[in-house]
Amino acid sequence: MSVLLEVCDLQTAYGASQVLFGISFSVPAGGVATLLGRNGMGKTTTVRSILGLTPPRTGEVRFLGERIDGLSPDRIARMGLALVPEGRQIFPNLTVEENLRAFAANRRSRAEPWTLDRVYALFPALAARRRNLGNQLSGGEQQMLAIGRALMTNPELLILDEATEGLAPLIREQIWACLDQLRAQGQSILVIDKYVQRLIRLADSHTVIERGRVVWAGASAELAADPGLWHRYLGV
Repeated sequence: MSVLLEVCDLQTAYGASQVLFGISFSVPAGGVATLLGRNGMGKTTTVRSILGLTPPRTGEVRFLGERIDGLSPDRIARMGLALVPEGRQIFPNLTVEENLRAFAANRRSRAEPWTLDRVYALFPALAARRRNLGNQLSGGEQQMLAIGRALMTNPELLILDEATEGLAPLIREQIWACLDQLRAQGQSILVIDKYVQRLIRLADSHTVIERGRVVWAGASAELAADPGLWHRYLGV
């Protein structure tokens, strides 16, 4: 399996406060990878560094074989990276359909691009509420909309930051089922979340971060076999 995203020795700081100390990992094309760790350990900063929102001081980020660290966030997004951000950040005064249409793009000319109909098939709840404003949706529906909006850009890599944070168990499982479907369709995904048992079933590889450093990396079978690791670094 070829490498889609490669992160090498990222070191990132906010002013004088260094947050990342040599983060390295990769995401395979057509595969699913995770970033794991307790809150405040550098996961979101890693994503921001990948997307050019908080440029790294040193290190490299390669996407589709090209170096992208140093590029602007909009140029990185146009290359095919899409973020489902923590907090969802949908447009509250636009309808579901307007939120989706606002992000529609097929820059890489996919033969079967994501469309409104495909998003509605993935999330029937959105189809039923297509004329509702963003601020009229439940938290779960907003998360579905945030994922659908990212898919409408037809990304090569979908990044989800705290994909199921604050959702009821039933809605969480709907989101996991959606990600299972996307994986089956060959969508490359990087997930940040805390539900290790579910992530083990979804992902190929995992990277655990503690205080801005990689403290463990391996495959799902290895992570499943070491529950002590969960307690040490993930608080499970």
